[in-house]
Amino acid sequence: MFRLIRAVLSAAVVAAAVPLALLSAPQALALDNGLARTPQLGWNDWNSFGCNVSDRLIRETADAMVSSGMAAAGYQYVNIDDCWSTRNRDAGGNLVADPVKFPNGMKAVADYVHGKGLKLGIYSSAGLTTCAGYPASLGNEQRDANLWASWGIDYLKYDNCGDHQGRSGQDRYTAMRDALARTGRPILFALCNWGQDQVGTWGPATGNSWRNTGDIQANWNSVMGILDAQPGWAGFSRPGAWNDPDMLEVGNGLSDTESRAHFSLWALLNAPLIAGNDLRTMSAATKSILTNTEVIGVNQDWGGRQGNRIVDNGNTEVWTKPMAGGSVAVVLLNRGSGTATISTSATQIGLGSASSYAVRDLWAHSTSTTSGSISASVPAHGAAMYVVSGGGTPPGSSTYSLKGQGSGRCLDITGGSQSNGTLAEIWDCNGAANQRFTSTSAGELRVYGGAKCLDVVGAATANGTAVNIWDCNGQSNQQFRLNPDGTITAVHSGKCLDVIGGATANGTKVQIWECGSAANQKWTRI
Repeated sequence: MFRLIRAVLSAAVVAAAVPLALLSAPQALALDNGLARTPQLGWNDWNSFGCNVSDRLIRETADAMVSSGMAAAGYQYVNIDDCWSTRNRDAGGNLVADPVKFPNGMKAVADYVHGKGLKLGIYSSAGLTTCAGYPASLGNEQRDANLWASWGIDYLKYDNCGDHQGRSGQDRYTAMRDALARTGRPILFALCNWGQDQVGTWGPATGNSWRNTGDIQANWNSVMGILDAQPGWAGFSRPGAWNDPDMLEVGNGLSDTESRAHFSLWALLNAPLIAGNDLRTMSAATKSILTNTEVIGVNQDWGGRQGNRIVDNGNTEVWTKPMAGGSVAVVLLNRGSGTATISTSATQIGLGSASSYAVRDLWAHSTSTTSGSISASVPAHGAAMYVVSGGGTPPGSSTYSLKGQGSGRCLDITGGSQSNGTLAEIWDCNGAANQRFTSTSAGELRVYGGAKCLDVVGAATANGTAVNIWDCNGQSNQQFRLNPDGTITAVHSGKCLDVIGGATANGTKVQIWECGSAANQKWTRI
């Protein structure tokens, strides 16, 4: 029943969550709490159990997460959703774990989950009541945050139900962000405001993820409806801050074919992968989908932007996502009711010209080569998923030099110095350690074997800001996107790595500047 209530509350939001008004809005920097540098992986009880949550369910799910291999595949959060508390706060104003559902209290549950090497999540809402009518946290942000921290909570899903007291979404969610920060405990903050209030413009600075549609349901039409709302949101996603198209319905009534497609697409979107099935009784097929480490690897790789649709032919679509090492992840989606052949090409997905390309099939776990064509016979409601890399380079290869197309010289750290603040320049290519960069899944360009990161000085965004090296710290001014056209975008500013004045001499320094088509902003990986 409560699931139906949520569906009614949020059904209209799926259609409304089209971010046209957000596309020109300024982007907030990512929340700097050190969490969710890659999208979070875990489980939540709501999709399968609704209000039927209990101490036993959470403990048994933690056991199953470990025994099934999910923990080894990267899943770490076991999250409690609505209905966990009593109907009223205690005399001191505190939330109380339901003594029937959680007879040992919530800290005992957290201790058990932590003992499995996992983390525990809790639920509340940015209103006076939760979606199921339990007491929520508006006006009690610090009191509740302190309580959760004392229990050892690691994750908060914060819903949008209840009386908002006339306050904006940004105001209500920011209040809880600040309360969590003041506890001193790292607590991942997952916003669940259904894509309302232009959340893309303030969500990245407020939470580690934010829902951008209404609730998902366990059927193909719901999965596809939410998928259709995703184009246009990619620009708001970055390490520490992720678009959230809602939890997974893998193993919850979808066919295995549909579940593979659903999982492939959510991975390509850099979405949080939060399972919603019963881990204790899942089939071997469901387990193999949720633990496919190659698909999870795409989700955890940050190549500068999340996946997006590049071809829409009605029932057949092509979705792509740039990878940190210069390869491209591809999903060929068949929404129709019959088998279809779906094709694309290396050029269409954004790879440069090469005599051959390596194609890794992430579901067959096999590699082939192609001169450029990428094609598959895809079953109804199914998807094929690949990682394609140019020139036969194995997918995942990510260490290289960057040769300026205008100068013929390589990006170089001045004098081979490893000191913080040493400026980047161009110099004759020589393959030395100060010219060898490694892309990471967090979008960094690491140098000196990973000891330092390329860094935009002072996190400034103005044209002409210098580029240097600094200790890697996960901040957005150390995140770069390698684009198919050869440009390299500084993620925090949206500006491009630029050789000053278009000069070509050894020692010319590098800066950020408005992106254009000039050769002094084009780089080739060698």
